[in-house]
Amino acid sequence: MNNSSDPVARRWFLSQCGLGVGAAALSSLLSEEASGNSNVSDPMAVRPPHFPAKVKNVICLFMAGAPSHLDLFDYKPKLAEFDGTLPPPELLEGYRAAFIDPSSKLLGPKFKFAKHGQCGAEISELLPHTASIADELTIIKSMKTDAFNHAPAQLMMNTGSQLFGKPSMGAWSLYGLGNESKDLPGFVVFSSGKKGPSGGSSCWGSGFLPSVYQGVQFRSGSEPVLYLSDPPGVDRKLQRDSLDAINELNRIHLAKTLDPEIATRINSFEMAYRMQATAPEVMDLNNETAETLRSYGAEPGKSSFANDCLLARRLVERGVRFVQLYHEAWDQHGALVSGLKTNCQDTDQACAALVKDLGDRGLLDETLVIWGGEFGRTPMTQGEGGDGRDHHPNAFTMWMAGGGLKKGMTYGETDELGFNVVDGGVHVRDLHATILHLLGLDHMKLSYRVQGLDQRLTGVEEAHVVKEILA
Repeated sequence: MNNSSDPVARRWFLSQCGLGVGAAALSSLLSEEASGNSNVSDPMAVRPPHFPAKVKNVICLFMAGAPSHLDLFDYKPKLAEFDGTLPPPELLEGYRAAFIDPSSKLLGPKFKFAKHGQCGAEISELLPHTASIADELTIIKSMKTDAFNHAPAQLMMNTGSQLFGKPSMGAWSLYGLGNESKDLPGFVVFSSGKKGPSGGSSCWGSGFLPSVYQGVQFRSGSEPVLYLSDPPGVDRKLQRDSLDAINELNRIHLAKTLDPEIATRINSFEMAYRMQATAPEVMDLNNETAETLRSYGAEPGKSSFANDCLLARRLVERGVRFVQLYHEAWDQHGALVSGLKTNCQDTDQACAALVKDLGDRGLLDETLVIWGGEFGRTPMTQGEGGDGRDHHPNAFTMWMAGGGLKKGMTYGETDELGFNVVDGGVHVRDLHATILHLLGLDHMKLSYRVQGLDQRLTGVEEAHVVKEILA
């Protein structure tokens, strides 16, 4: 087996001597390639959707930490009326909270609401810019999830599972459709706010899919991508010649093993080389007009959510399939009023500007914009002085905008205290099925065989496309 003149001896041992590991892996690779869902030699090749798509690109604005739906989108007069009283005992029967106990009193909405746009959507005074695009939004007030702590809930929202090791939405999108941009990654991630998401990089990982499909994190600030410049003594020709030699050796090895990670390595080397020429221009916000910068509240060279939103538009404009922005700041167990004010000041203007900018450039019809967090917040109070809300998986609000959706629509309803969904429930799995549907992908058909099972983003439990919100 250690004879260097026989490079297949180890693979022969694994595949033939009772273990069958190599044969199983090869069978899986061949079945994926035959199905058209994967191309070992070019895993990022553009592939046709299952049916005509409504959108080509996705921008996900992830408000990590979980915004309070009760203070931003889901106004409850009864909650205001019963402020400071104990909730009905039957409401809390069987309810499991992260921190608070049954003695916690109800907390009414802390901000004023008003109706906006021709659609009459009720939106908090904290979101004046979002209110200005009310007629572009599809607001879902009836979201539900299974998890009530941050890391598992963020994994659930991003990967369809509370467990680590599953592919993210962006990875599944690339696996199903490939990447239209030859000079930029197909899945780009930004993170702003206090820190990264509690779920960590697993929120944009590739899980059991080939790692070429994982998200590529760009930094905020003056240098979003590190090491774009050639090192001293290395010019473009020398680097090209070196890469050609390395890639030729990798292709020879790939032909023998069909290992998708070798294809990932080749793709990464080539993408890095091309990005050295293209990324500086894409990431330079000084190329934008002063009016555009003002509309987002963006400042070139500064690390901010606003800059990330503008970069997201520039990326989808150049064919990037999936862009995800994490803003970790929304976990108001206390200081709810001041915390929400700060969060909305940091994000509201840029979110609205992104939707308007995409529309003005004719990109909104082919782009899906998603806003929301991992769960909602309780109608009961938490923290000293009664100025905070706990985690709440039973009901929360998200909004979407873009192609294939009914504009100016509010879907679903919660009870009079905003505690449970009473109409039009949308589970996270349903949201995933709907996002894939808009991309032209059938969530039941988009699968990858792992350990003898056909794994899907929506898992094995029931999930359905929310057809009521589709145009």
